Amino acid sequence: MLSWIRRGKPREKRVVVLGLDCLEPSLAFGEYADAMPTLTRLCQEGGYGRLESVIPPITVPAWACMMTGKDPGTLGIYGFRNRTDYGYEKLSIVTSRDVRERTVWDRLTEDGKRSVVIGVPPGYPPKPLNGYAIGCFLTPNARTDYTYPPSLKGELEEQFGEYQFDVRDFRTDDKRWLLDQIYQLTEQRFRVAQHLLTTKPWDFFMVVDMGPDRLHHGFWKFCDPLHRKHEPDNPFRNAMREYYRFLDEQLQRFLEHVPDDAAVWIVSDHGAKRMDGGICINEWLLREGYLCVKRPPEGIQRFEELEVDWSRTVAWGEGGYYSRIFLNVRGREPQGIVAPSEYESVRDELTRKLEALGDERGNPIGTRVYKPEEIYERVNGIAPDLIAVLGDLHWRSVGTVGWGTVWVHENDTGPDDANHAQHGLYVARGVPDLRGERDLHLLEVHERLLRLLGGGT
Repeated sequence: MLSWIRRGKPREKRVVVLGLDCLEPSLAFGEYADAMPTLTRLCQEGGYGRLESVIPPITVPAWACMMTGKDPGTLGIYGFRNRTDYGYEKLSIVTSRDVRERTVWDRLTEDGKRSVVIGVPPGYPPKPLNGYAIGCFLTPNARTDYTYPPSLKGELEEQFGEYQFDVRDFRTDDKRWLLDQIYQLTEQRFRVAQHLLTTKPWDFFMVVDMGPDRLHHGFWKFCDPLHRKHEPDNPFRNAMREYYRFLDEQLQRFLEHVPDDAAVWIVSDHGAKRMDGGICINEWLLREGYLCVKRPPEGIQRFEELEVDWSRTVAWGEGGYYSRIFLNVRGREPQGIVAPSEYESVRDELTRKLEALGDERGNPIGTRVYKPEEIYERVNGIAPDLIAVLGDLHWRSVGTVGWGTVWVHENDTGPDDANHAQHGLYVARGVPDLRGERDLHLLEVHERLLRLLGGGT
């Protein structure tokens, strides 16, 4: 039997995907467009637009969703950390092994096609493929086996020194150090990509750079006059514009080495927007009587440090760019108290209250709460019972308690100026059915890549 690629062989193309994590369309296509002539030219030559992300719009699971065409529920991946059972223990960090659906390069490997995959989350540990792979930002450190094949590691380190997976500790007040690290990360990522592009055989080539994401989280308040912490004439007021200019120069240099007949996609998994504050989700649940503790918190404490009275607790939540809320269900959790017959009414009650919760002055903020089974094709793994997108993503979820208030304007995991936005972007050159401005959904990218590479899904 002919494979799916061979059936479409006359239409086959080589494909390059440049993933720029968190690149924001309102900046790249709008405010900073004059600083990005390369990207602007690509828009004029092909197709471009906003790329609607999945819910939640975060790095993990968004890149995995893009590369498999499956939503977070089908993947069973709801964030960087996920419950592995219905106990009350700490969540586990996602690895590449948690992605059980076939990626683009998995399909190509099955057909004997070659891929180069650099830093696509979750990409650690790198899985075997017909080609070359480098682990993503979740790689613990450069002492690990972070390449496939393992011999690639020595080649990289000989030419580029220690490989940079991410900006470690990017939530810092040392902004000059942070900016320098972001530039180093992006520069090395593009140098490595160019090296592999020009020295390795490939049919599909993909690289993801975390630089834009780290920039937004570290510098948004300096560049956005609408940010509540913005200070005019600060020394970093042009930091984001100048980085976007630098990024465009990196794109230009890289694209000079891409064959003219190859299709090119530039994509971001989500966008970015200012962060107005944080909703202390467990503080709110305590106040509303859904979460009970045996003794009050002593200062600001992580949820894991609390002595939770599970015999009286209905629900608890997780912090992050959105909130995952779990119910303590009888017969499911070890000390569950929510009767299965009351499960839906409790979820509906929590949804109504959270969506009605405004800011500290009572002003509406536009929170939306979702039931996983209503937004995903399937619900695998152990999903949260509710997914709360707070304040249209202008607010994040704060999981710690002891603040003495539901509303805070500090991030409990370190300085952070931005949250994620629901829409990233795409620019496509050499894609026959994409011309001019048109919005797409992130889950469409997988199918379109497969078509370019020579067949259907």
